[in-house]
Amino acid sequence: MVSKAVIVLIIGLLGMVYQATQLPAPKSNDYDSVVDDEENGFMVSTRIQLSDGRFLAYRESGVTKDKAKHSIIVVHGFGSSKDMNFPAPQELIDELGVYILHYDRAGYGQSDPNPKRSLKSEALDIEELADQLQIGSKFHVIGVSMGSYATWSCLNYIPNRLAGVAMIAPTINYEWPSLPQSLVRDDYRRKLIKIAMWLARYSPTLLHWWVSQKWLPSNSVIEKNPAFFNKRDIEILERIPGFPMLTKEKLRHEVVYNTLRGDWMTAFGNWEFDPMKLSNPFPQNNRSSVHIWQGYEDKVVPSQIQRFISEKLPWIQYHEVVDGGHLIVHYSGLGEAILKALLLGEEDISYKPRSSSISVS
Repeated sequence: MVSKAVIVLIIGLLGMVYQATQLPAPKSNDYDSVVDDEENGFMVSTRIQLSDGRFLAYRESGVTKDKAKHSIIVVHGFGSSKDMNFPAPQELIDELGVYILHYDRAGYGQSDPNPKRSLKSEALDIEELADQLQIGSKFHVIGVSMGSYATWSCLNYIPNRLAGVAMIAPTINYEWPSLPQSLVRDDYRRKLIKIAMWLARYSPTLLHWWVSQKWLPSNSVIEKNPAFFNKRDIEILERIPGFPMLTKEKLRHEVVYNTLRGDWMTAFGNWEFDPMKLSNPFPQNNRSSVHIWQGYEDKVVPSQIQRFISEKLPWIQYHEVVDGGHLIVHYSGLGEAILKALLLGEEDISYKPRSSSISVS
């Protein structure tokens, strides 16, 4: 039987990965494409039907498509949804002419589950969404936390459709073959993920029963745990919503549990490609069009691993928040810096990483 302490740590890890994606509710001036489902008596999001028959729900914000100079698709992370709001000043969005497309990934929100979820299916969902909504032959993609595995997939499967990419505190798959063992061997996060993967693969019923037990710590306890969050993260958690999809009540629902389990297994399972073997999808550009934003004090994804990846892929521009944890997406000013770097090539020197390199044996 797996010990209580290990399960508590696994739940904490699940929670903190999710928490990075939970953003304040959209402002009232965001326009939300909804239709009234009179038959069921509630408002449902506008959806498209994919070529395989599944429906994908979406929400639009920013300027309208006909006025857009830049189109951005935002990929939410673990346990989140299209209702996340990218935290950039409305004045800047209007000035740059940014159209933002949020969508529920398969099984989340009001999108149908995909029992065949894979790295490739995540990228193809994004491509088909862009085509059906006619946002242009090229678009930008921003992935948040675990949603960044779909962003890596876009770089591999649909690089010709990309105008630029940003990944905010992207989670790491410790099984990537190019990650040196000396860098990850003793990382406790790797061990926790391996235990969670084993349970999810070989004993999903036991895991489902266990994560909904009353003795597990509440979300509020996890949110205040310094083992998971740094000081700035904990301050953020005092003013933003919790993670409702990971409550014991929600996890009792099989459809919620299956979506989270499938997403987790795709993100941390065996990938069909090695990200560190990817080629620069923008060789013609004089500036970097791919960005990683990372907190130096991130306790979910170690900054030294992100640095290693960006050093091995010099076409990725690496930005670091010196006192940042995993919740940097919430930090004041970061959304503005991300848009200016991604769309204009402007670097804010306050996010320039400290001068150091990662040495591995």
